[in-house]
Amino acid sequence: MIQLHFAAGACSFVPHVGLEVIRATTGAEFEPKFVKLHKGEQKTPEYLAMNPDGQVPVLVVDGKVLTQIVAICDYLDRSTPQAGLLPADSWERAQAMSRLAWMNNTVHPTFTHIYMPYVFSGDEAAFDEMRRFNTERYRGFLGRIQGWLDGADRFMLGDRLSFLDAYALTLLRWGGLSGIDPDDFPAYKAYVDRVASAPPVAAALERERIPVHAFRKQAA
Repeated sequence: MIQLHFAAGACSFVPHVGLEVIRATTGAEFEPKFVKLHKGEQKTPEYLAMNPDGQVPVLVVDGKVLTQIVAICDYLDRSTPQAGLLPADSWERAQAMSRLAWMNNTVHPTFTHIYMPYVFSGDEAAFDEMRRFNTERYRGFLGRIQGWLDGADRFMLGDRLSFLDAYALTLLRWGGLSGIDPDDFPAYKAYVDRVASAPPVAAALERERIPVHAFRKQAA
């Protein structure tokens, strides 16, 4: 049995969608384990024994623990290639993994600088500038992702859902939480709406109880 430890609206949404795609493709079930970050459940001794960093996602496969989103996505794709979560062709797969890694190691940490600046500095006086600087940087990254969508079919890699679609949805949603209006990226927003209408994505959104878009206008 596979367990996925996830939090609402976090990057764990990416493998959450992947497991829903696998369920739809093969019928294989998984056990969702909701981690309530606001209650500190990621800091309990039991959770830290699985992931000392106190982060989601955590994948548990027959009692064995796997952390780090790129590794989890790679495992899910290799263990169930028929789900088509990444391309089968070696070069195309490498290109998709490159984009996935960039989302995870560049765009995602930029959002963390906006949303949790205290992780990177103990100087509260620096927080506002850190948020301002990284919000503009994040806006540029969303523009780059929108550029990937030119000429795209229903999903980023064609007619099948991939991990990239789930991460792209998450990143635009985080932009809204940072005060970046998704209407500033009309092609990206329309694409995310298409992604959200796919049954595996809709199932993950419903379980996490999150809206597709979450725009919070920031105070001037």
